Amino acid sequence: MKQFIYSCIAVLLLTACGGNNSKESQITAAADSTAAEEQTVLLTAQQKSSTGIEVGLPQFENISSTIALQGIVDVPPQNTVKLSFPLGGYIRSTSMLPGKAVKKGQVLAYIEDMQFIQLQQDYLTAKTNFELFEKEFERQRTLNSTKASSDKVFQQAKTDMDREHILINSLAEKLKLLGIDPGNLNPGNIRKEVAVISPVNGFVSKINISIGKYTAPTDVLFELIDPSDLHLALRVFEKDLPKISVGAKVSAYSNNNPEKKYTASVILVNRTFDENRTTEIHCHFDKYSADLVPGMFMNGDLSVENVKSLVVPEDAVVRWANKHYVFVESASDQFTMTEVKPGITAGNKQQIESKNITPDTKLVLKNAFALLMKLKNAEKE
Repeated sequence: MKQFIYSCIAVLLLTACGGNNSKESQITAAADSTAAEEQTVLLTAQQKSSTGIEVGLPQFENISSTIALQGIVDVPPQNTVKLSFPLGGYIRSTSMLPGKAVKKGQVLAYIEDMQFIQLQQDYLTAKTNFELFEKEFERQRTLNSTKASSDKVFQQAKTDMDREHILINSLAEKLKLLGIDPGNLNPGNIRKEVAVISPVNGFVSKINISIGKYTAPTDVLFELIDPSDLHLALRVFEKDLPKISVGAKVSAYSNNNPEKKYTASVILVNRTFDENRTTEIHCHFDKYSADLVPGMFMNGDLSVENVKSLVVPEDAVVRWANKHYVFVESASDQFTMTEVKPGITAGNKQQIESKNITPDTKLVLKNAFALLMKLKNAEKE
């Protein structure tokens, strides 16, 4: 008897739950239907005539336009030089100032230290010793050929000569790092100071030295910029990136002198976005100008030409709550507001993108704003 009662209770509970689920489904479906109705405008023939709307089809066309971008004049890493010196020393003199133009091979500063003298002394001493070891080697080779000296003595003479030869070559390379030509070094021209030489043509952007200061090999003495390969780095929003390709032309100008244009071409498009959904493109100036300074803020008009796109008249696109819409004819005299992604604008044509719109989709091409006002006024009522 108890089992029968429990079975009846279970059936009643399941029936009640099923009823609730059915009601919830009906409520959800009704809400969806209401939302759809709120995005749809139904016009009478008289209203359609009075609003002046026109219905037609979007077109696939080649559209050209410009994208307004902003950025700065930049220098690639290979054109930025942070100059150090391989040995520590005291700054003896310099005539450099930030912004001063320099040429490749020009002296930037003089450094002096006792170790420069010691290095030259060691090299000349090694050369003198090598001559002695070389003569001893030749003597021992002659003696060894007649067995007048042992093989061990001959081998030792060769080892001494080779060791001194290695030392000479090592010291010669160290002198070259300091800018001293070992071939021209002799006991009469040993010097205590060496020159810091510019490795590029350009200008001094930063100076980190002062007269009398001791500098270590890890210290950066000068920062130089070679402006022969200045770049224009422009920020691009995610929506505009598909329209940009390498080789696209850019007309750049500064806020201080917008009349003066600098032409450039896109050489690199970065595909990584930051937290603002923007990325960077790099452009190379067609011609170097001394007016262009690294870090300068620039505007750039990028030309986008012959992009095959689905376009409509600008009057067909309306904006509401920071989104863009068109009105699609879903039935006779019935129009549904459909979201689209706007693209290039050229003349009176607007590029649009939407998976729900094809060249065969009928939509309002003129005076779509009147439908938007009617739809929103109806919602308020």
